[in-house]
Amino acid sequence: MILPTQEKERIISIDVMRGFALLGIFVVNMLFFHGPYIYVNPYDWYQTPADQETYKWIDIFVQGSVYPLFAMLFGYGLAMQFMKSEAKGTSFSRLAVRRLLILLGIGCIHAFLIWSGDILITYALAGLCLIVLMKLKPLWLIIIAAVLYLIPNGLLTGLVYFMTKIAPDQSVLYTAIQKVEESAVAYSQGSWFDVFGQRLADWLYMQGYGLNVVLILCTILPLLMLGSAAAKLRLIERASELKLFWIITIIIAMTAGTAIKWLPFSQGDDLFTMTVQDTFGGPLQAIAYGGFLALICTIPIVGKLLSPIAKAGRMSMTIYLMQSILATTIFYGYGFGLYGKVDIATGTWMAIGIYVIQIIFAEIWFTKFKQGPVELLWRKLTYSKI
Repeated sequence: MILPTQEKERIISIDVMRGFALLGIFVVNMLFFHGPYIYVNPYDWYQTPADQETYKWIDIFVQGSVYPLFAMLFGYGLAMQFMKSEAKGTSFSRLAVRRLLILLGIGCIHAFLIWSGDILITYALAGLCLIVLMKLKPLWLIIIAAVLYLIPNGLLTGLVYFMTKIAPDQSVLYTAIQKVEESAVAYSQGSWFDVFGQRLADWLYMQGYGLNVVLILCTILPLLMLGSAAAKLRLIERASELKLFWIITIIIAMTAGTAIKWLPFSQGDDLFTMTVQDTFGGPLQAIAYGGFLALICTIPIVGKLLSPIAKAGRMSMTIYLMQSILATTIFYGYGFGLYGKVDIATGTWMAIGIYVIQIIFAEIWFTKFKQGPVELLWRKLTYSKI
């Protein structure tokens, strides 16, 4: 049997990374919580200077840059469980499949009953694919991940580029006014059933009506594989002895990633620059963020100072689901009905404020318990007998 990670076995830098990623994810998701973000061209939708400036910095440094970090950490965690089971001579696949199927169930509840922007379903499905590849050596994981990510995404990016040259009108990002109006009415004024219908429509829209399989296989799965390779090479645990490697990686990844993320603002916003920004700039920044946090956590005093954030990272699923429940209650009609009434700056500060409260909650919770509430439930469901 694979036992859950005990507190003394935890690597604080990984929890710190999860904690910071949760804040970044919430800041980005807040755009969707309080407005019709998925249906608009964000580069011309926001009209006030404050909104435009706030969105610019979120887009460059957070959007598309934190979920890859979280995905790589998810793969890192799976690989750590695999190596622990190998060392103990126990079966990994059977329990891992069960654990991921439970995660899939939690994701379905989240996506269809709470908020349509769920990522847990995607992680669970990609994780199930990763189990098949888990025995591969780190080098093969990296090679396959690179091929799986770069070739399809490179071809797609090239196709989008040629489309912008041949038919520039087709590459302009348009705002779907009718969908914006429908979501505004449903979320701000509708009943729970109206919200459910709109939530389902949003989810199908974001999945590309079935095309999300490509996202899982060509984007999320390679990121999980990179995280797994990093775990097998113990890149985070060995951060102190790999300082030169991490410093060079951080400088290159952050410089290249930020330059790419800046493209919609320096070269004009269209489908091509937006595709390149998220596909290539975001993961590079994610690697830089992860490396930076891994390095600074090798300084003992920094680890202690960031302990509250690490505690939030220890209950990452609880924090993630709690953010959705709180935000939908604040903005949807069955709660306070503030959908469409909050600007980006206010929404961002609300996200930060809620996250600070969550950190305090995590501090209090871990004085009595060793796992977050949802994590405890996940563990009980995983290890209970059928």
